[in-house]
Amino acid sequence: MTTSRRELRQQHADGSGADGQTREAVVSLLVDEGPMTASDIAERLGISPAGVRRHLDNLADAGDVEVAPAGFHKGGRGRPAKWFQLTPSGRGKLRHAYDDLAGAAMRTLRDIGGQAAVDEFARERVSGLVADVQPVSESGSVIATVEQIAGALSGAGYSADTREVGAGVQICQHHCPVAHVATEFPELCEAETAVFTELLGTHVQRLATIANGDCVCSTHVPVQADPQSALDPTDGAQPSTADSPEGKVL
Repeated sequence: MTTSRRELRQQHADGSGADGQTREAVVSLLVDEGPMTASDIAERLGISPAGVRRHLDNLADAGDVEVAPAGFHKGGRGRPAKWFQLTPSGRGKLRHAYDDLAGAAMRTLRDIGGQAAVDEFARERVSGLVADVQPVSESGSVIATVEQIAGALSGAGYSADTREVGAGVQICQHHCPVAHVATEFPELCEAETAVFTELLGTHVQRLATIANGDCVCSTHVPVQADPQSALDPTDGAQPSTADSPEGKVL
């Protein structure tokens, strides 16, 4: 039985808590929240940062945790903090018994209904997850729809957030409840990309998937410049060549 965070804090206070239970709580947070700093983990669990770092070191030595890429989080002042995330190996140890059941059900569906049945199921599943998301044609904003998609995914256990990258935005899913099944049935990931494309009205690109062994599912969404900020060609002014793609120094 998994120890609750409240029980963990009490056990730590009276010295009866086992190291394994604390590490389990650390891993649980990284699954639910995505990359976190040692200080954030300590605050959430109510234990000392030094204790958290010891457990992170042990998890790193076991190959279950690693430092997230530099510049992962929106910075702040002072020395950048290290952000820790689960490795593919660490995620692999979280496999649940229902993964085998779901995989068996998917294989039976394919045997009975063929590939079309698998594709239809994958699409209906994703469509259900984002059923309340407004497409760009209704929200009027790619960013607004992206944020709604991330919120819907988080509500379904995908621990999703967004970040601006260059001339676009990325939807990052730090956990995938169906990762082990999606490894055998990539149709689940392909359906996500297709539905996101329809909601956003623009081609999106899947950059990484947990099912493929990456530490995060990442989808890039191009965002065009606000048309209201563009120069109105009817006002007689001409755009500078320095602002054109040919004249811009990259």
